[in-house]
Amino acid sequence: MSANIKNIETRDRDEQTKLEMKHRQEEDDLYRKFSKHREEENRRIREEIQDEWERELERLTSRFQQEMQVKKRRPDAEIGALTLRHQQERADLEKNMTLRRDKKKESLTRKMLEHERAATAALVEKQSHEMMELIQERRSEYMAASSIYLDGEEAPPYPARAPAPQPPLVSKFHIYTDPAEFADVDKIAISVAQEDQKTFTDLVRQLVGRCASDVEKARTIFRWITVKNLNNIQFDENLRGDSPLGLLRGIKHGTESYHVLFKRLCSYAGLHCVVIKGYSKSAGYQPGVRFEDNRFRNSWNAVYVAGAWRFVQCNWGARHLVNAKDAPKPGNRGKSDSLRYEYDDHYFLTDPREFIYEFYPLQPDWQLLKTPITLHDFEELPFVRSLFFRYGLYFSDPNTKAVMFTDSTGAATMRIAMPAHMQSSLIFHYNLKFYDTEGDGFDGVSLKRFVMQSVVGNVVSFRVHAPCSGAFLLDIFANAVTPREYLTGEPMKFKSVCKFKICCAELQTVMVPLPDCASGEWGPTKATRLFGLVPITHQEALVFAGRELEIQFRMSRPLADFMATLHKNGVDEKRLSKYVQQNVSDDIVTFYITFPEEGQYGLDIYTRERGGPTAIHQNGSTEKEKHLLTHCCKYLINSSKRN
Repeated sequence: MSANIKNIETRDRDEQTKLEMKHRQEEDDLYRKFSKHREEENRRIREEIQDEWERELERLTSRFQQEMQVKKRRPDAEIGALTLRHQQERADLEKNMTLRRDKKKESLTRKMLEHERAATAALVEKQSHEMMELIQERRSEYMAASSIYLDGEEAPPYPARAPAPQPPLVSKFHIYTDPAEFADVDKIAISVAQEDQKTFTDLVRQLVGRCASDVEKARTIFRWITVKNLNNIQFDENLRGDSPLGLLRGIKHGTESYHVLFKRLCSYAGLHCVVIKGYSKSAGYQPGVRFEDNRFRNSWNAVYVAGAWRFVQCNWGARHLVNAKDAPKPGNRGKSDSLRYEYDDHYFLTDPREFIYEFYPLQPDWQLLKTPITLHDFEELPFVRSLFFRYGLYFSDPNTKAVMFTDSTGAATMRIAMPAHMQSSLIFHYNLKFYDTEGDGFDGVSLKRFVMQSVVGNVVSFRVHAPCSGAFLLDIFANAVTPREYLTGEPMKFKSVCKFKICCAELQTVMVPLPDCASGEWGPTKATRLFGLVPITHQEALVFAGRELEIQFRMSRPLADFMATLHKNGVDEKRLSKYVQQNVSDDIVTFYITFPEEGQYGLDIYTRERGGPTAIHQNGSTEKEKHLLTHCCKYLINSSKRN
């Protein structure tokens, strides 16, 4: 690199630092105004409450004195009762005035914080523009001196002015397919987050100094914010603006959000970034809720990388530190190699067609969709979470909405399709409860027993049969596991992928709950997927039978110790145990069921792998460990003499 280029880089660094110091002085002035305004408003409230207290107390005392004049010749008991009443009224007045003062302060604080956030965002907007102007000027000089583009000879120059919002021409998948592609730059972000920097210039240079593209620059900033765990930083009360943590004082005061901070850092890295305001289906939201007030207002970012505007949601992308008790304290590196930081990659460069399910901008252009939707359309979109897209799920019925209505029998069906590469590992569960209460039972029966979950091909279906008229909330969960993990029988964590509001206006048919079987899907698909147990006789979840039934499977790998249990509403499970038998011959497993009476039954089948891992005892001897029996599959059987 020539001495001329080195001189440009040194001057660039010096001028950027100089501009940052100017910006910091502007921030100091702004924070002083905030502090002075807060003091003035708090003093005004105190004076108003004090004046009101004195007036009310004077009125109360005057009334007491008048009543005492009237009753001064009455018995002492009456005078004593009057005195006690006066004391109680005074205490009540004091209590009410305290509550009124606190409510006024709370309301005022909220309004001042909104004003301060707006003022801070406006200042950061101005400062970011100035920083981008400086960087663009220096970038042009650098390119002229080196005769190459900043990000490589083949790459087009980064735009000097922020382009207008347009849908990206390619999806996130074309930029990267696996977060592991960013392993090196993620390590940089995690390492930098263990230290505290005194200037944004130093911070951003440490983050992006070794980045090879604008995408990598945005990535290191995103990962630094998600790793830094800004909500848990402990700030000193006398925090100076030129101290390391002084950089983040806006976070401390609540005047600067993750989104404003991301925009600020992007400007130091020379990246165009905007803060977008709108609605989000955030904490507390349920399907069917209308966006009629400010409860679900939110902000997020779009950053211009890879030739297009792309969404970033740092706040939703941030996750906790695993083994947080081992986290090094600020200024100490500690044992960072043993730490693992969890985050949600979905919220980095999210595709617009997925982002619109959770975020609706006030300006339609910032949907970044070829055909923008209305707020009503947004409300009707199914309520999905990031895991839905991470697993590649989609709705097989394009008419699926957040609120689903039952037919005259109280039935409604939700269908979710899985991509081919996830069919062998995805397991679903669900929960059903009343929409307006936490109640999850009806006439002493769990509402889960009014939902039938089944899998056919790549589609998992949830058929709800409402037991009564009203509104219900269906929460669908999923987890990706290997057959080996499932066979251990260890508890699995399921996370929500989507929710629906189920509305039943009227019910013309009395619904009975499904038999009390193990939770989860009905049918043999799970047996094949996780256990390699292929059904020979019955491929569907619902079976129609006479008074006897044989169900056969073929084992594609060794399994052992089969067990089946029969269930029927109103009948003790132990009483039914004698009606089920099983037999294993070579690779064929047969279950023989006789039904003591007509009706609907549920059949649970359990098994485990033959062999298993080897356990080594203290005396050196070994033996094969036995896994507990694991639920394999279940059938719903309608027994009738006519079949």
